[in-house]
Amino acid sequence: MVFDVEELRARRGRLCAAMTGRYPDWGAAVFMEPVNQYYLTGTIQDGVVFVLKDERAPAGSRLFFGVRRSYDRARAESPLFSTPDEMLFPIKSYRDAAEKTGGDLGPAYVEGDTLPAAALERLRKYFPASFTAPRFLDAVIRTVRSVKSAAELDLLRRSGEAHRLLLEERVPALLREGMSEADLVGEIRAAMSALGYQGITRFHQSRTEMGLGQIGFGTNALAPSMFDGPGGARGNGPAAPMSGDASRQLAKGDAVFVDIGFGVGGYHTDKTQVYSFGGPPPAAFSRAHQLCMDIQKRLAARLVPGAIPSKLYEECLGELDSSARDCFMGVDNAHRVKFLGHGVGLTIDELPVIAAGFDEPLEENMTLALEPKKGVPGVGLAGVEDTYLVRAGGGECLTGGGRAVIVV
Repeated sequence: MVFDVEELRARRGRLCAAMTGRYPDWGAAVFMEPVNQYYLTGTIQDGVVFVLKDERAPAGSRLFFGVRRSYDRARAESPLFSTPDEMLFPIKSYRDAAEKTGGDLGPAYVEGDTLPAAALERLRKYFPASFTAPRFLDAVIRTVRSVKSAAELDLLRRSGEAHRLLLEERVPALLREGMSEADLVGEIRAAMSALGYQGITRFHQSRTEMGLGQIGFGTNALAPSMFDGPGGARGNGPAAPMSGDASRQLAKGDAVFVDIGFGVGGYHTDKTQVYSFGGPPPAAFSRAHQLCMDIQKRLAARLVPGAIPSKLYEECLGELDSSARDCFMGVDNAHRVKFLGHGVGLTIDELPVIAAGFDEPLEENMTLALEPKKGVPGVGLAGVEDTYLVRAGGGECLTGGGRAVIVV
């Protein structure tokens, strides 16, 4: 997908307006994270993007993109850099960028969540007046990215339909007695490629290592992990705890938990489907799964512009009795997460989040994954996850909607 000039400049305009609204003193917004580079320029390279505040320029700013590697590919991929207020140039060090931008950027804001400390020190060396104190813009750029354009929604719809086909139709045909979790991971990956998967699933959260997703047979899906999600995974041991257990073979009576992202053109959907191999699941598991489907349906109906995420979270939890809360949103009561859904887009873990503390109202064309899940001791993880679009009439599902356990 190649976004046109108008789309990219409109994004930069929204960024500048949001920066001025939150940080009136800002002089520059500096980006090294690949996802933000792609959002603003249409290409991902080893380099640094400077958005310099200039109310006289179009989009309220000037754009400088210094590229170590590959300048030629950046020039071929990005539709920008045809006007004097946009400059693409090769660099060997930040000294070259300082020469092109003039050195004094005014108060500069950077990506605090992802920028290495060593990179910040190099910026301070060549832009000493602009980096006198750490100033972070993560909340601003992530909020701007949370509202999707028509072009972005087209990619999300394509991802969502492929995702639905994968989990509702392709995966059931892959399950067979005696296969390992690692076998299933590999076969799902091949099926994803056949459906147009982009080949990488990105997360904003640092230190997130995810080969494909969380895939578990039976109680393997209840193994706690460092990943900040309601599911679990045994993996192949301490060195690769999310990879798929090569020693765990599928047997009749197993619940199969598959929680994976899909992506097309950089844009992700998130979906979970649960299966029961060799016959219907135990009654307790079916009840837990039905509870999660009901919660997802009620929450999706409330995804309207103006709704407050923290209130949605409080309301949904308030509707649950003590039995429903037991192991809800976790593999057990000691490992529960404190959210019911999260934004999706250029990464799996976008803003907004359906959780306490998120008080900014939802806007039309935000996309969120709703994932109520519940651990069932001795059986596995029940629950659903689907990606929704915020609409005036309630959430529009892009991935098919929560389904009952699929019996294979």
